[in-house]
Amino acid sequence: MTQKLGLAVVGLGMAAKPHALALQALGDRIDVIGAYARSESSRVAFAQTYGFPVTDDLAALAEDPRVQAVLLITPPNARQDIVARFSAAGKHVLSEKPLERTTAAAKAIVATCDQAGVHLGVVFQHRFRAASEKLTDLLAAGALGQIRVVRAEVPWWRDQAYYDEPGRGSYARDGGGVLISQAIHTLDLMLSVTGPVTSVQAICATTPFHQMESEDVVAGAMQFASGAVGALFASTASFPGEAEALRFDCDKASATLQSGVLTVHWRDGRVETFGETAGTGGGSDPMAFPFDWHQSLIADFAEAVQTGRAPRVTGAMALDVHRLISALEASSKSGTRVEVETAP
Repeated sequence: MTQKLGLAVVGLGMAAKPHALALQALGDRIDVIGAYARSESSRVAFAQTYGFPVTDDLAALAEDPRVQAVLLITPPNARQDIVARFSAAGKHVLSEKPLERTTAAAKAIVATCDQAGVHLGVVFQHRFRAASEKLTDLLAAGALGQIRVVRAEVPWWRDQAYYDEPGRGSYARDGGGVLISQAIHTLDLMLSVTGPVTSVQAICATTPFHQMESEDVVAGAMQFASGAVGALFASTASFPGEAEALRFDCDKASATLQSGVLTVHWRDGRVETFGETAGTGGGSDPMAFPFDWHQSLIADFAEAVQTGRAPRVTGAMALDVHRLISALEASSKSGTRVEVETAP
């Protein structure tokens, strides 16, 4: 029997719930050595709700020889020092998205882990949906033909109370608004099947629905390296909120991913569906989604650490969506078409 992976958890806010439920389900494979938050009330609530041990000593947790990896669920502005501390101690890192607030800062985190020789995984759990994996397989097998047109839609809703939390939607804490906090999942999944975007032209704006520093709506056009063209609409100002969707018009069929279901309309008239309907957090409750995608992602990361292979979603892969978001923001600021930075 494979020995359990010793895991530290850092950051116990709202985003910790699906991770904690996933870790409970993975109790036969992962041993949570300790969970840390600066707030005593957060530590107490986490321990009472999920039954995991907590600590107020981050340094001791990083140096604990039983800890092999850390699951990082803090806001983006709190990541750099924690990654440096744990990676220097030889601990592998699984980080919530985004890696950091800017592409440059995200690159620094990737470099820190590379220099320390530890794995860096990123929580892009939408890649682990059964429907997403089915789409990836169909495209890889050539069953759908080439992708010609892409539509990425994130018509979500958040009320003002969501943005009233100190720092939420700010550049200092979050790095921006709907792009980096919400649409990033859909954009990462899109890139995982389409390949890179080469240029964009976009408008980012803040509607009167929200008092916030950054954008709550984005509309844009994308040119892909493959030759495909695409359109993006992302919002937290679309009441009451709908499930995000990715739509691909291909040579042999059109394919739509929405609410955990893949629907394929074949050119010969057949219609096939794969997957099961699930909540996505697109409405007023941002945590209204299941935890099984997190469970699959964390299990993959644990196996990667224990076997020495790379996790399915690496830090280097995450830089692709950071580069795309940076280009969309730059296009809006300049009012021009902007080239997306290419990976080295």
